Amino acid sequence: MSKKIFTEEQIETLAQNKYVKNVTNKAITYTDEFKKIFIAENQNGKFPREIFEECGFDVDIIGIERVRSSGKRWRAAYRHNGVCGLADTRRNNSGKPTTKELSLEEKYARLQAQNNLLKAENELLKKLDMMERMMTRKK
Repeated sequence: MSKKIFTEEQIETLAQNKYVKNVTNKAITYTDEFKKIFIAENQNGKFPREIFEECGFDVDIIGIERVRSSGKRWRAAYRHNGVCGLADTRRNNSGKPTTKELSLEEKYARLQAQNNLLKAENELLKKLDMMERMMTRKK
């Protein structure tokens, strides 16, 4: 994450761009649509700065280093996972895990599922052990 802190005016300016999903004083979350446009244009030979400026971003506000690192991160994600790698997969766009309290029925169902999984695992291990014993007897 960049050390650059955005002012309230800069946050308002960035938030008005249609390719910004969310902006805080420290971070910008871009839309998946913008990331796809960026990759397509970058593959056509455009530089990251050009793409950002054509899409209505003020590179002086964002910072050239943030532009470069975003581009580098998106290109790597695209190489590894294609278009799916560009999608924001965070639940409700928050990095925080849910802290929902489970009811007794949900806890019971979860424990029952865990118990069934462990039973199946034990059965599999027993079968593997038995097969290994049979193999050693045949030799």
